[in-house]
Amino acid sequence: MAIATGADDLVLPFQIEASGLRGRLVRFGPLLDDILGRHAYPEPVAHLLAETVVLTALLASALKYEGVFTLQAKGDGPVRLVVADVTSDGTVRANAMFDESRVSGTATTVPALLGKGHLAFTVDQGSDTERYQGIVDLSGETLWECAQHYFRQSEQLQAGLRSAVRHGEGGWRGGGIMLQRLPDPEKQVPTDREDDWRRAMVLLGSATDDELTQPALSGEALLYRLYNEDGVRVFPAQPMRFSCRCSRERVASMLRSMPRDEIESLAVDGRVEVACEFCNTRYDFDRDQLAALYAA
Repeated sequence: MAIATGADDLVLPFQIEASGLRGRLVRFGPLLDDILGRHAYPEPVAHLLAETVVLTALLASALKYEGVFTLQAKGDGPVRLVVADVTSDGTVRANAMFDESRVSGTATTVPALLGKGHLAFTVDQGSDTERYQGIVDLSGETLWECAQHYFRQSEQLQAGLRSAVRHGEGGWRGGGIMLQRLPDPEKQVPTDREDDWRRAMVLLGSATDDELTQPALSGEALLYRLYNEDGVRVFPAQPMRFSCRCSRERVASMLRSMPRDEIESLAVDGRVEVACEFCNTRYDFDRDQLAALYAA
């Protein structure tokens, strides 16, 4: 297998030839900086949100859908909510809501930041289709461990996960790997197949945080390092990019749906300003623009 040079902000599909197991590798660099740089997040909150972005991309890449895949974690800790979504055309955005007075120290674990709560996966393919949602309690030190707990309980999809994020001189970096296998409908898995799965999971667990996030080590090189003895085939990478779906028209529609006196009570010097929670873009409406909005 040819070894390519390093690349960021992508999903790399692959297959382990000896066992037929399929997987995805995610590697993020500038995309994380773009998302996290739009808000003044404390370091632990930024770390948790970066982890959320990596995990969301991994999970979304394992599904076939046309629309939006959303991952959100809610808890009773200092961080009330982290949410990220990935569209089927590869755009990513994310946001965190937190109580800054309760965020202290440098702990980045799920129990320290989110406390008790749940992790929810949602696939929305539009108003004409039924939304799919999976929910699991927050049970683990990291979000990928919480997601792993969900898959251990699932009869529809078996998966193994490993991810890492770090913040250093070169900015934010994140990476992760997800392995999948389809369950045996007769629940009689041949011993050799079970051994293949266990071996692949052991090798996945051997990947270090540095290997998952190291810019000098390409995704192809990491997969070769882990699975070369079993043969690994890498498929074309799927690029990912930051993009927010907010717009002035959407904000105007939201304002129009609210009582006019309630909106006008929020005005400062006759102007109402609305900031997008995801990208922090600010939309400003003066008295004349508000009047025109409600007249429409």
